[in-house]
Amino acid sequence: MKKINIAVDGYSSCGKSTTARLLARRLKYIFIDSGAMYRAVTWYLIQHKIPYENLSKILQALPNIELDFRPTQDSEIPLIHLNGNCVEQQIRMPEISGLVSEYSTVKEIRKLLVTQQQWMGRNGGVVMDGRDIGTVVFPMAELKVFLTAELDIRVMRRALELEEKGTPSAENEIRENLLHRDFVDTTRKESPLRKAENAVEIDTSYLDIEEQVGIVYNLAQSIIRENSPEDLVNS
Repeated sequence: MKKINIAVDGYSSCGKSTTARLLARRLKYIFIDSGAMYRAVTWYLIQHKIPYENLSKILQALPNIELDFRPTQDSEIPLIHLNGNCVEQQIRMPEISGLVSEYSTVKEIRKLLVTQQQWMGRNGGVVMDGRDIGTVVFPMAELKVFLTAELDIRVMRRALELEEKGTPSAENEIRENLLHRDFVDTTRKESPLRKAENAVEIDTSYLDIEEQVGIVYNLAQSIIRENSPEDLVNS
């Protein structure tokens, strides 16, 4: 069967990463969390006290940032590594969540990461989630989905996620953060968050994760069959 690329875009806390990860596992594809890449760059720049407004220092720092995804002893799922070190836990801290959208508006950061992401998907067989995957990274992706959910449900999901990771936050803080990220993501000049014209929109408000994955999996299987030689489809 021909391997396709699948773009999963949408707002924060709509289940993008979980859906993309489980879908990739089910299809035996490669899962790439593009948001983790932006978070890792954000974490690195914050650690080096480089604000997102200081373009000259950002340009000096970018050549020193090497990102890749590798499995670890604790997880078979490839996790984001920064200069050889797993930073999955660090990049999920509230401080990073509050600033990643600002750093993501920097054209030079986006250009670097989009180039890397496109290289990762050059041979197909990739499920990538983010905010500009179907519009910028993989505009020719065979399947594009755009996930949405009601704000109250997104707040609840984010609160549960943070609690499970041992970093609980007040719901009003989470709500403000999500609204802020939505505003920055949809109004930024470089690669704003928007639904691709040929994307399938899925409201995940009242779907459990198995239902979400099932819907996208069925869409993928249909497209894979359409793009595969007839003798393979019927075998």
